[in-house]
Amino acid sequence: MIDIEDRLTLDERASVDFILGLRKRWSDAVYPALAQEFAATGVVADSVEQANETMRTLPSYPWFSHLERVQQKMLWRTAGDAVLRRRADLVEVLDSAPTHGLGSIELNPDLDLPGWYTDYDIHVQPGSFFSDDMSAYVYEFGARIVMLRDNDGYKFHSLFAQTALPDKPEATTVVDIGCGFGKSTRPLVAKYPTAQVVGIDLASPGLRLAHAEAEALGLPIDYVQGDGQSTGLADESVDVVTGTMVLHEMPTEAIVATLTEAARLVKPGGEVHFLEFMLTGDLLRDASIVEHADRNNEPFFRDLFATDTVAALEAAGLTDVRWRPFDERNLGVRPEGWGERPEWHFPWAVLSATKPATKPATKPAGEAVA
Repeated sequence: MIDIEDRLTLDERASVDFILGLRKRWSDAVYPALAQEFAATGVVADSVEQANETMRTLPSYPWFSHLERVQQKMLWRTAGDAVLRRRADLVEVLDSAPTHGLGSIELNPDLDLPGWYTDYDIHVQPGSFFSDDMSAYVYEFGARIVMLRDNDGYKFHSLFAQTALPDKPEATTVVDIGCGFGKSTRPLVAKYPTAQVVGIDLASPGLRLAHAEAEALGLPIDYVQGDGQSTGLADESVDVVTGTMVLHEMPTEAIVATLTEAARLVKPGGEVHFLEFMLTGDLLRDASIVEHADRNNEPFFRDLFATDTVAALEAAGLTDVRWRPFDERNLGVRPEGWGERPEWHFPWAVLSATKPATKPATKPAGEAVA
């Protein structure tokens, strides 16, 4: 496989380093200054909306908001130019991957992509993730900078697999909904080495890159182009269903449909786990997260925060439904909370649930319920 970063020119490398440095200082210098100014106002906000109103009056706010949007645009321009300069070589890599090798890829050119998925350039990435074979390469490259190089090697996803997912040596099938270019699916092979691992996504560019990279790494993963709301897989056929950073990119009705589908797929005794984002209770931080979503062309953050995901999974028959904070630095699932962190960070959290191993006994007709 070709790693674009290994082929960067000196000027391209300088651009990447500048954007990375800008993003780091935005996170660890500008945001703490904003938080200090917020505290100095003495305002005790009682809602995210009120915190947002106060935040917008602060001297550092114009810098905070402007730098976030500007560095994101700079990121995609740099990543896009670097990828497109090498388009011929990258397409050759995608085309050379066998359809059926260690794993497989099944594309559906007739799949109807939902409007809520195609109507936005998500993350401000021109053309988003689905529009061109190169869009997956651009996103893979750009995501390294978005995560401040802390997710190189997909550390976050490995931590998720290690600390959130159950040990199930008997597992035969594991499904990853919204697998993108495969970064979330690969750690599942190490976690469940004897199971069939299936990645499902709406976007064929991401699946093509995921499949090519999995084959190059010797990982037997089956990738399928499909909708996580209706996968077409059999009822109660999956031991573990996962999803990573996918629910916040859906409107409420799609979130509920995806959770309901995950509950349908999982076997009795099986589990569902989604690595996502959740409000922290720190109102300034939460206000900045909501504004991040708006500036980053991710309008459905608000839908996720407003959706009763626990009730949706319980209504689908799952139990032990809970959200748990997730520390992406090195701890993974952290039930006691995110802890004190002065820098701006994503409020990672894991939504988990279990399908009861045995179904509750039904009451005979006419019997009174205690």
